[in-house]
Amino acid sequence: MEKMSVIFDRCKGCGLCVSACPKKIVELNKEKRNAKGYFPAHCIDQDACISCAMCATMCPDCAIIINK
Repeated sequence: MEKMSVIFDRCKGCGLCVSACPKKIVELNKEKRNAKGYFPAHCIDQDACISCAMCATMCPDCAIIINK
């Protein structure tokens, strides 16, 4: 089960979650655009995620879901 997931079409790729992550495991996906044309964020290492929710707190679009 993913600890951090992004609602793909809601994310606008602003990068606030990338800078907020204390483990530095959130990146913008540079290979796939969403329906709005943005490169959405994603977690590159689910095992390293500590479910702190800093990324979700910073997200202005409420596009990040944290599962504990």
